[in-house]
Amino acid sequence: MNYRHAYHAGNHTEVFKHAALTLLLDHLRLKEKPFAVLDTHSGVGYYDLQSTEARKTQEWEEGVRKIFDRPLSSAPTYSELLKNLNPGGLAIYPGSPEIILRSLRPGDRLIANELHPDDHDLLSIRYRLSRGVTVQNRDGYDAINATVPPLERRGLVFVDPPFEKSDEVHAMCKGLAKGLKKWGTGIFCLWYPYKTSSIGDALAKFAEENGFQETLRADFLTFPPDGVSLAGGGLLICNTPWKFDEKLCNLCSELKSIFKKSSYSISWVTKPK
Repeated sequence: MNYRHAYHAGNHTEVFKHAALTLLLDHLRLKEKPFAVLDTHSGVGYYDLQSTEARKTQEWEEGVRKIFDRPLSSAPTYSELLKNLNPGGLAIYPGSPEIILRSLRPGDRLIANELHPDDHDLLSIRYRLSRGVTVQNRDGYDAINATVPPLERRGLVFVDPPFEKSDEVHAMCKGLAKGLKKWGTGIFCLWYPYKTSSIGDALAKFAEENGFQETLRADFLTFPPDGVSLAGGGLLICNTPWKFDEKLCNLCSELKSIFKKSSYSISWVTKPK
């Protein structure tokens, strides 16, 4: 557990990933019924972009900096959240638990899970007084098996691991299969890094072979892939909301106009019935 997300907060992969997350949360809020979100790899909640770690890499300069003063019409909730968190200028980047927390209504819940002991402790301190938030300390995939289905029977599992384990893809597939077996109607959103297409291909193949319903794959590459460096990231979404592919297409199209060397691909692994 050597990965420290503070070095990478707000980078180019996070813009697509977290903007897409807000679109999923927007969908869940369309109905009055409460929902629950499990965030399997929560980190510490939010990140200081002037910290020693962030200043060392300055990855956020090629990510969130480029869209902070240019609100995204395709993901207005994401842009509004960034502005609300940074009224005096860009200084803090929200991780997934902070994004989810700010989308909760009374009665909605966030289960924020983090295995790393130091990150878990800080996460617990930051959200100890937050309504509707439970902080867990488990392996992210064990958290899926232990938590779903939620009592609300509506919601999302957001899986965004650091990919420091050699068997991460296998663990993702196993966790996804167990989760969908227990909660067949839940939305499952898995993020993966893109150096080559291999991880996305493996996840998509597993989803197709297991007949997971309404599964969508979306890759947004900020830079042309060279097979070595991080070109971008992808999402595999099971039980994809209706017309969500169109929303992602609008998002990717707008991001492409900002990140000049970027490209994207959106395709159904298993089409809606």
